[in-house]
Amino acid sequence: MTRPRRLRALGAVATATAFALLPAVPAHADAIRDQQWGLEALHTDEAWQTTKGKGITVAVLDTGVDDEHPDLAGQVLPGKDLIGFGAGRGDRSWALHGTAMAGIIAGRGNGPGRADGVLGVAPEAKILPVRVILESGDASRSKARESRGTALADGIRWAADHGADVINLSLGDDSESAHPEPGEDAAVQYALGKGVAVVASAGNSGDKGDRTSYPAAYPGVIAAAAVDKYGTHAAFSTRRWYATVSAPGVDVVVANPDRHYYIEWGTSAASAFVSGAVALVRAAHPGLSPAQIKSLLTDTARNSPSGGRDDARGYGLVDPAAAIKAGAKLRPGDLNARSAEAGYSDEYFGPGPAPKEDDGGPAGWLAPSAGGLGAVLLALAVVLWRGRNSGGRNTGGGNTGGGNTGVGSTAAPGYGPFPTGPLR
Repeated sequence: MTRPRRLRALGAVATATAFALLPAVPAHADAIRDQQWGLEALHTDEAWQTTKGKGITVAVLDTGVDDEHPDLAGQVLPGKDLIGFGAGRGDRSWALHGTAMAGIIAGRGNGPGRADGVLGVAPEAKILPVRVILESGDASRSKARESRGTALADGIRWAADHGADVINLSLGDDSESAHPEPGEDAAVQYALGKGVAVVASAGNSGDKGDRTSYPAAYPGVIAAAAVDKYGTHAAFSTRRWYATVSAPGVDVVVANPDRHYYIEWGTSAASAFVSGAVALVRAAHPGLSPAQIKSLLTDTARNSPSGGRDDARGYGLVDPAAAIKAGAKLRPGDLNARSAEAGYSDEYFGPGPAPKEDDGGPAGWLAPSAGGLGAVLLALAVVLWRGRNSGGRNTGGGNTGGGNTGVGSTAAPGYGPFPTGPLR
């Protein structure tokens, strides 16, 4: 019996209604960079001594990417729109989440010496945008759910066939009705078989029962859990057997098509950081398989939990510099491609969650930032900085969607990364 075509409650699970309060005056460019604590946490300076991701393409399957954003100029390749309708360029509900994720992965900054704006983990990698979901504020969201049921699976296959080296899936369904879709699982296996690493958000249901999230739970996927700047498991980050590694997911600075910058949280951001890390490893060692890359990430992760792994943080904080160094000792083909499924005893389900004993203490890689940046203020957002060339688009910063029906939780069919109402 065939299941009706539908777009499941795929939510862009990173960004939600938690932001940090900053002074009302526009922040200078260095204030943006100073708040990108995730780059230091991932030892990107060390990794960049080897590569910044040149020659690698990261497919961002999301709500679309603003290829005209100053931080992404020249980085975004022609992509694919598998929805075909909904908000367009200049609308409030267009490419918010996808642009944010692309910036984390491959932002290059802007302005003199590219000292302004957001810098990504792999700033010389290219972004391949594939539009597979709509923002929560998009009026066509319901129509997309009803008529574009295979968009995610189709997008994974399209990306694998059009040059992607890494596929980032900062989205997921962790609703009470979430279940594995054979078409999606097959698409993931297709991509892995073509040598494409697949990274996904672990889910944002940590305070809602730790429900299994798909596509993170499909075999072979590198599932990213979220931690804060002290290395502590973020309460919202789902604890499940499939957690591979952890990455920054709290107080993350992101770019937006409105030319403002926001501080947001979620496992979508963690997924983007991990995708950037994978891009660096692939650039340094292009012959390695997805299974080898996954093993490298787990073997070289820092701040590992007691016992080496737990469901909250996986094997620890992803460390691309360490993975690049360890990768020099591997030869292509040392691991079979199917070994990327290690840890899964059944087709979809592993042995079950580990006891919730150790979320990990502070990692100590950064001191507390000034001005209370670490504080989480629910349902509050501020503009961090407006680029010089905003062009008047969405100048009020108003974006709709979000709340608990959006990206903060995928339990409801919302996709939008920002809270309801204008952001001032």
